[in-house]
Amino acid sequence: MTTALQSAETQSADAQAVHGRIHDPAVRGFASDNYSGVHPEVLAALAAANGGHQVAYGEDEYTRKLEGMIEELFGEGAETFAVFNGTGANVVALQSVLPRWGAVICATTAHINVDENGAPERIGGMKLLQVPTDNGKLTPELIDREAWGWGDEHRAQPLAVSIAQTTELGTCYTPEEIKAIADHVHARGMKLHMDGARLANAAAHLGLPLRAFTRDAGVDILSFGGTKNGLLFGELVVALNPEAAHGLKYLRKMDMQLASKMRFISAQFIALLEDGLWLRSAAHANSMATRLRAAVDLIDGVEPTQDTQSNGVFAILPPGVADRLRNSFKFYDWNESTGEVRWMCSFDTTEEDIDAFAAAIQRELSAK
Repeated sequence: MTTALQSAETQSADAQAVHGRIHDPAVRGFASDNYSGVHPEVLAALAAANGGHQVAYGEDEYTRKLEGMIEELFGEGAETFAVFNGTGANVVALQSVLPRWGAVICATTAHINVDENGAPERIGGMKLLQVPTDNGKLTPELIDREAWGWGDEHRAQPLAVSIAQTTELGTCYTPEEIKAIADHVHARGMKLHMDGARLANAAAHLGLPLRAFTRDAGVDILSFGGTKNGLLFGELVVALNPEAAHGLKYLRKMDMQLASKMRFISAQFIALLEDGLWLRSAAHANSMATRLRAAVDLIDGVEPTQDTQSNGVFAILPPGVADRLRNSFKFYDWNESTGEVRWMCSFDTTEEDIDAFAAAIQRELSAK
């Protein structure tokens, strides 16, 4: 556990003694990296940004600084639009690269397809063309299963492709794989969107700067996640190829994603990006998932289903084991029909958390 986290826990304990607390901070789980709290450094940045008056709707000093930092990360001309959440980021980003009649090709398991309650189609007004994959990753060949029908007035026009980095299955595209997709997509007149809710985890796994597998690989527009990496709230839409995106300024407002007190989103991202906190936190979450994977690989009865390349572990458990485990640790089923579950680690997951969970898995399997 980091010194900052230890300090935060001490402060939290003091606050609990004074003010009381509704939840038990000792309870840990592996359901989602959204379950974790806010990183102490981010909380401190929010407090520092408070007080006094700043111009609303993104005309503040914090947002101006963030925009410069994003240009440093992704290259000159990259444009930044802060939004409230990941679904909003994906909808706004995809709308900006599509005409009203456009369609988006995505993996069947993509977050925009299975976890956003139809928002891209209902709010964004776009058709999603789904492609089954084995590991959550698209390829040029898989894209071509739906990349057809241009000029046919009876079919929604496939004009964008959306990939997730990392994918919903915890797998990670290499820069070469993304470049191959981008070249393939652009040759067909389509645009490439990246859902980067866990972009930092991909960077930690690849050991590469963000630009290497986004802008330099041909991504046109990016949803850059913060909430899963220690922020209280807030994501970014980053137009890496501004010529491919249109109306972001207006779409953000129209889609109810324009924060009046935007300084508090921007201040969080500044804290995340300024001294590498984004990468340290993601690398820690990844390492905890690696530790968990190593532990369950030694347990008979656990069948991992995907490579562990980020902060998630996917595995199949025998019937009844998952439900018994959930009496102590929260986590989600991924595929109830096969018994596949998902275990997610966060910036504040500890080695003790992992070891306790692995021991609980072993006990439940021994008791079956």
